[in-house]
Amino acid sequence: MPDDSLMNRFDRNGLTRFRARDGILALLVCAALLVVVKGDGLRAQGERMDPGWDRDVVLFFGEPAGAIADALPFGDAVDDALAFLSPDEALDSGGGFENIAAQAGGELPPVTKDAFDPSTIGAAAPRKERLRTLLVTGDSMTQPLDAKLAEALADRGVKVVPDVRLGTGISKAFLLDWGELSTTQVRKEQPDATIVFIGANEGFPMEDASGKEVECCSADWAALYANRARRMVDTYRQGGNSRVYWITVPTPEDAERAKIGRVVNAAVRVAAQPWASQVRVIDTVAQFAPRGYQDAISIDGRRRIVRAADGIHLNDEGAGLLAETVLARLGQDFTY
Repeated sequence: MPDDSLMNRFDRNGLTRFRARDGILALLVCAALLVVVKGDGLRAQGERMDPGWDRDVVLFFGEPAGAIADALPFGDAVDDALAFLSPDEALDSGGGFENIAAQAGGELPPVTKDAFDPSTIGAAAPRKERLRTLLVTGDSMTQPLDAKLAEALADRGVKVVPDVRLGTGISKAFLLDWGELSTTQVRKEQPDATIVFIGANEGFPMEDASGKEVECCSADWAALYANRARRMVDTYRQGGNSRVYWITVPTPEDAERAKIGRVVNAAVRVAAQPWASQVRVIDTVAQFAPRGYQDAISIDGRRRIVRAADGIHLNDEGAGLLAETVLARLGQDFTY
């Protein structure tokens, strides 16, 4: 039978036909080039994933690929050549986490008047200032709280600035350095008050002053986390001219996440201690999980579901209740 597949046009024009084996060989060559040039990218992607079997699989292939890329000079050359394509936001490096561990220790810091909430020592409360700009920031925990607050303050002359960074974390600085971001946020917005709600993606190893990785969730890890959170708190309080409202993580359903959340919340409380007059820690555990994780809590005599199906976040109902708590706390410090 004549060949009507049109493949004979290669022969007529003196071109080479490629076989399936040639295609497989080409794919293998491409894979080898990717490992040599950007093998570290696969490893980095695995390190950014939350703990689980899928992360283990990616790191199983990514770690040897990254080791090969590290041993060769091509990866840095490619990064330099393509750096102009990076969409990353330019952040202020002055407030970054990189040097916090090295700076810890030294002389004993003095206790200042900022460490005392006037209400705890019977002193007169400072005059309430008008709330004009409110920054609401954090990871996915912030949603939909940010929308609830914006809706409640829309007709009160308050500018609500939502800045949600999904998938990020304070212990996850390889993805986003919250020390740098907080510095940038304050420089741009100069908020009168900042709401921080973060903690869904914590538990990653952090380096101590010696460069050693410290795994979650020991006291050493908690201290490193508290130092990072303290850097953020100090940035947001703007030398005592602004208020910070840090919301703790409501107890998750998963036992391992609950362990991380407990340490994170303890670290946040320690981080806020030097500035009790300007920093408020809003406890969601007492409000939403007083006896451990619960999908629903009793409000005004009836059970109301307040948690999302993932067992981590608050749902719309829960966010509404938390917004009421936050607004009441804001009302103690500001007029609006």
